[in-house]
Amino acid sequence: MKKYMLTMLPIIGFIIVISLSFSHTIEYEVPYPEGYRTWTHVKTGLVGPANPNFLTSGGYHHIYANEKAMLGYNTGIFPEGSVLVFDVINFKEQNGNFPETDRKQLDVMLKDSTRYSSTGGWGYDEFRGDSHTERNITQAVRIQCFNCHAKNEDYVFSMFRK
Repeated sequence: MKKYMLTMLPIIGFIIVISLSFSHTIEYEVPYPEGYRTWTHVKTGLVGPANPNFLTSGGYHHIYANEKAMLGYNTGIFPEGSVLVFDVINFKEQNGNFPETDRKQLDVMLKDSTRYSSTGGWGYDEFRGDSHTERNITQAVRIQCFNCHAKNEDYVFSMFRK
């Protein structure tokens, strides 16, 4: 029995460590913002080929906000449940016009002070292309998102274009 326990203890320990790290990743994930295209369009920006970050962040940047997030744009304090979407769309130059092409990524911020307390109450995630499940973001990138957003009022740098 003692030999059996000595064999099983490391296996049980390994399973616990793996399950805790997996559950932490799942808990941190921000859900895909279904229906965001019907939310309020906050503004659009364009990162063009002359920008030094064009390869990683070039394209149209459309920002959408749910109803709760719109309260935050009006007051400067975003309530729990606020969701902001940063929709990055590629483009191509065509006879002086710049039509949209495919989606590069979809970045999402969700305000939940309990769940995301280590990042100022905001969860950050990034979905690849048109996927609702494939994610580009890592924990290290989430920390970078937080560090950059922490420089702004309630962690949001966009302003509603009226």
